[in-house]
Amino acid sequence: MQIDLNADLGEGCTTDEALLDLISSANIACGWHAGGANEILNCTRWARQKGTAIGAHPSFNDRENFGRTEHRLSAEEIHAALLYQLGALSAIVRAQGACVTHVKPHGALYNQAAREPAVAQAISAAIRDFDPKLAIFGLANSALITAAQQAGLKAVEEVFADRAYRADGSLVPRGTPGAVLEDEDEVLARTLKMVREQRVQAIDGHWVTLKVQTICLHGDNPHALAFARRIRAQFDAEGIQVRSTVTTP
Repeated sequence: MQIDLNADLGEGCTTDEALLDLISSANIACGWHAGGANEILNCTRWARQKGTAIGAHPSFNDRENFGRTEHRLSAEEIHAALLYQLGALSAIVRAQGACVTHVKPHGALYNQAAREPAVAQAISAAIRDFDPKLAIFGLANSALITAAQQAGLKAVEEVFADRAYRADGSLVPRGTPGAVLEDEDEVLARTLKMVREQRVQAIDGHWVTLKVQTICLHGDNPHALAFARRIRAQFDAEGIQVRSTVTTP
């Protein structure tokens, strides 16, 4: 058995380099919600040294709210926003002798794409136009997965180790009690169940069936490094290989 373990990096946290020792795919912020050129450069250098797949983590232009405020943009505006951010990150990555392998939207852009087909289609079209070889990481069972597949892109279904779920398979909104998990034992147990059984227990007790291809840890979660160490140690103990779903040249 194998699984991809990814983390959102380049967001100004101090654990990025250490997390890259434990994960197989990195989603690097493109500067609109956090980070910038120096963070992209550092994360790319570390990821290349460790053989970690490098992905773009684009967002709405919303640094003041860390990209977590919803915006109503046209398909054309979303298309331009994605191309702008992918171009900036890709230039730095290529200058380091590496390449971008995947795209994972951030925050509100990710959540809107999960439930709004028009947003999902605009994102998928932009990625296809930029580089049709790029994969899209999206919430399992979501509109973004469907749109990516319809656009002829590789769609990678993602679950979250440190977030609570609702019965419809969506994430419990941040700010709701219990939305962000902080207990190491709980996160480890949930992660193992998702990998072994392809399901997760929602906040109301219902079980949600998921296709688990990649597991995300939020790099800005203060427990991210501890979670990653516990999860990776248990995977290693059980013979579960941690390997990216995308090819790193």
